[in-house]
Amino acid sequence: MRQTLTQIYDAKIAEGSLRADPAQHAILPVLETIRVWAEAQGERKSGLLSSLFRKPAPAPKGLYLWGGVGRGKSMVMDLFIAATDSPAKRRVHFHAFMQEIHRGMHEARKQGVDDALEPVADAIIRDIRLLAFDEMQITDITDAMIVGRLFEKLFAAGVVVVTTSNRVPEELYKDGLNRVLFLPFIDLLRDQMQVVALESPNDYRQHRLEGAQVYFHPAGKARADIDAIWADLSGGDEEVLRLPVNGREVEVPRYANGVGRATFWDLCAKPLGPADYLAIAQAVRVLVLEDIPQLSSSNYNEAKRFVTLIDALYEAKVRLVASAADTPERLYIEGAGSFEFERTASRLREMQAADWGQSEPLP
Repeated sequence: MRQTLTQIYDAKIAEGSLRADPAQHAILPVLETIRVWAEAQGERKSGLLSSLFRKPAPAPKGLYLWGGVGRGKSMVMDLFIAATDSPAKRRVHFHAFMQEIHRGMHEARKQGVDDALEPVADAIIRDIRLLAFDEMQITDITDAMIVGRLFEKLFAAGVVVVTTSNRVPEELYKDGLNRVLFLPFIDLLRDQMQVVALESPNDYRQHRLEGAQVYFHPAGKARADIDAIWADLSGGDEEVLRLPVNGREVEVPRYANGVGRATFWDLCAKPLGPADYLAIAQAVRVLVLEDIPQLSSSNYNEAKRFVTLIDALYEAKVRLVASAADTPERLYIEGAGSFEFERTASRLREMQAADWGQSEPLP
């Protein structure tokens, strides 16, 4: 017998895999309405002949679910997507989706089309009825200038969008260049989607890490511990997170549920700068950073980038799980830059505290 999302959620509470949360519970009937509609679209497509005699149900409003970090937004959406039996659904991180749009438009321009967005939107509309985004956040002007037209086409074609975000719609692209051109998109979201705040008092990522060891040394002996933390936080499903920064991409090799995982060499051996690290800090709420080496004048450039990365994570209140060659105070003990590293060592120590990151991130 088919269970509703509420019944699925309650069963998970009964078995102990979820903690009861009234705020999450209240969202489920809204998602159930969308789920029923989405599954009916799949049935219509498979039984096209009989469906010709039935008028299709109008698309329901989508859902814009926003709230503080760690409140279970992504978990609720994952529960919804997993339970929705439809071949025309897709779940994707918002940053990754926008990068696909840019690549598609680039290819369309090569074909000499008048409107490069048209064939890209048409391809989505052809295959997708339910589009689920994780962590809608718009900081890039090229994204800001595209999303309004793109979403207008999707909504007009009956595509239903469900998204999570840390920000209320009115704070998207806040203080961005030419923001006045972006404002109609906010009105469009309000018109086509139910905007709901997930006002849970609980921070579930903090609960999972509370009291747990989050800094391991030496790194070589920490792999099993790091893997266990990653499995718990990520839920076993991951993707590459590609972030647009100044016309190029910065990659976090492994990403799931607001948690990123990378090695020191992934993020500090490449010619990245403050803008790149700020983008990462804005996109993840937990970063698992592995294999931080002993630092010295021999890897001075990598050490400088590491300092910049830690500063960005610290200011954004990102939770850090790390494996390193030694304790923070002994990572950089000689050579140029060792004195300046004392502040970084202090921050690394502070970020190990059980209550680190419980306050809201800085705007």
